[in-house]
Amino acid sequence: MAEAFAIPATTAVVTGAAGGIGRALAERLISEGAARVVVTDRDPDAVKAVAAELGERAHAMAFDVTDEDAVASAVETIEDTHGAIDLWCSNAGVARGRGLGDDTDWDMSWRVHVLAHIYVARALFPRMAERGRGHLLVTASAAGLLTQLDTAPYSVTKHGAVALAEWLAIRHADEGINVSCLCPQGVNTPMTAGDDGTSATRLGGAYIEPEDVAESVVAALHTGRFLILPHPEAADYELRRVTDRDRWISGMRRALAKIRGAAAQRS
Repeated sequence: MAEAFAIPATTAVVTGAAGGIGRALAERLISEGAARVVVTDRDPDAVKAVAAELGERAHAMAFDVTDEDAVASAVETIEDTHGAIDLWCSNAGVARGRGLGDDTDWDMSWRVHVLAHIYVARALFPRMAERGRGHLLVTASAAGLLTQLDTAPYSVTKHGAVALAEWLAIRHADEGINVSCLCPQGVNTPMTAGDDGTSATRLGGAYIEPEDVAESVVAALHTGRFLILPHPEAADYELRRVTDRDRWISGMRRALAKIRGAAAQRS
């Protein structure tokens, strides 16, 4: 288990903060006493609105997490303006590609769900290592531990996010850098607004609110836990998957048949 992270008086950055989990994280960090929270997204108007709503300790910045130069520039600008970054919540996400998707779906999913985390580690970890402290939160998904039946690009790249977070946690702990990995199941966000009874995510049970996810993150930061599961049952599902993968695959095939049956009844 990594060291506990103290939120008060920190400078935190939250990507994908225009809404959903990102906005809830930013709001909760401020309520926990963070001195400064930089809320970021690609849409400058959206992050300005969020920062205005959150108050004087919130600061807006727009950049594209899939642009390595933009990420490096953002790290430099934030540290020059607000001081050392203590916590970076690498939270941006996309839902692209039904089934196998197309090459554009795979490219965007890979860039947002894997490369974005790599880019911030390249830019920020040397600075954190020099200070001997820092924390990176990678938002993955329970899809990265299990299987999201609706979309291969999402499921596969979220598996990549989990694997990368584990690798970073192992490689950089001796430098004083801690890493945690957030893996929720269904959450009521704009990304899931169109989910219905034929969505595979609904198989995991009731959706929770972004504020519930933020609560789980804060609790995990206080204890230094790596894997953050706002839906605790995801741990049981993952255990079933790794202990008997053939049985897991058979069960997921039955789940897929159930989804297809529900879709057929709607059509």
